[in-house]
Amino acid sequence: MGMSHSGINELISYLDHQTDPKILLDKNYTIIAANTAYRERYGEHRPIVGRHCYEVSHHYTRPCDQMGESCPLNDSVNTKHKQRVLHLHHTPRGEEHVDIELIPLKDQHNEITLFVETMRIIKQASTLPDAHGLVGRSPRFNKMLEMIERVAPSEAAVLLLGESGTGKELVAEAIHNASTRKQHPFVPVDCSGVTETLFESELFGYEKGAFTGANHRKQGLVESASGGTLFLDEIGDIPLGLQVKLLRLLETGTYRRVGGIESLHANFRLISATHRPLRSMVDKEQFRKDLYYRISTFPIHLPALSERREDIPLLAQTLLQRINPQRKLTLHPDTIALLTRYDFPGNIRELRNILERASLLSDDGTILPAHLNSEFEQTTATQTHYFGQTIIPLEILERHYLQWALTQDKQDRKTLAHQLGISERTLYRKLQE
Repeated sequence: MGMSHSGINELISYLDHQTDPKILLDKNYTIIAANTAYRERYGEHRPIVGRHCYEVSHHYTRPCDQMGESCPLNDSVNTKHKQRVLHLHHTPRGEEHVDIELIPLKDQHNEITLFVETMRIIKQASTLPDAHGLVGRSPRFNKMLEMIERVAPSEAAVLLLGESGTGKELVAEAIHNASTRKQHPFVPVDCSGVTETLFESELFGYEKGAFTGANHRKQGLVESASGGTLFLDEIGDIPLGLQVKLLRLLETGTYRRVGGIESLHANFRLISATHRPLRSMVDKEQFRKDLYYRISTFPIHLPALSERREDIPLLAQTLLQRINPQRKLTLHPDTIALLTRYDFPGNIRELRNILERASLLSDDGTILPAHLNSEFEQTTATQTHYFGQTIIPLEILERHYLQWALTQDKQDRKTLAHQLGISERTLYRKLQE
């Protein structure tokens, strides 16, 4: 026997007054009720109640776990606990990253019969070419985004790990903008290539007369970040002598300006980043173990571009917008094919450099393979010319073409499916694959 009719009505009335989109589900994935916020955001002018959640959110014909994704309802049934997961949902505005929380409800016999699912739109990332923030939709990108959303509201020290050029500062800003400190400064600090003395004066500031040339008091970066976030980029490059002072700052929450005697209170959230193997540096005594544990409460791995190839067309179109917003630059399908198969040892930074050069060589606004670096063309030539060169699987060719088609004119999926000569359902299936 499930929840009483009056109990369900009270629950529905409660949900309808919540600002976040919420739905009430049964164990068969059927939507029993949807609050106003959900209907307005996901309704698409169609009925919601009585339909399956996976059909409304994903346009699937089967539950998420049968389509290669995690299903919070299925996991909740198995674990008897609430679940939280990041998904891509279809909305009237296109695909959006959504942070989902699902809470199981038990009846008087302690049996789970209903579920309340809450959806929160992630504003720090987009699945469309965007002028600001993070863009992507690949599984590796979504996993990183899920970690960002989990840690952002806390005060935990975050350590961003990954190769150079993967966008660590952009990720650090996303964490800051999703935190309770977003109204206060985000202060990035480049820790590489500076002397210990110079770095200390930059970090802590200095008093007038502290050294030759110190003609006035200077505010340090720690003080500038008060109330906000201090981002130490390439923290693995900090010399051992300064690591001691940084550790003292983190342990005591206090510091002194160079040449000063007054103890000042620090108030910042720390995010660090490095491409170096800090664990092995600790073993080799090149990085302090106690400092490592202070900065790495919540490590997040940033995937290399070669680990998220399906995002390359989207990233390329986004970077073109950011490089020259006035010109409507587009990518030729052959160019997209070349880019998608390239390994990008310099990651997103290298992709941007390639596109910036190519944009200067393009006269009509279309980036052709001839506009790419000669070194780049030589590296990829034997892999990417589909006709008369290397044979590649048809599914790879189809995937590349779909990725290109999605970047053209921002058309809706129904129109795109018609142009491709396939049904909307077939197109959605191929995109999910």
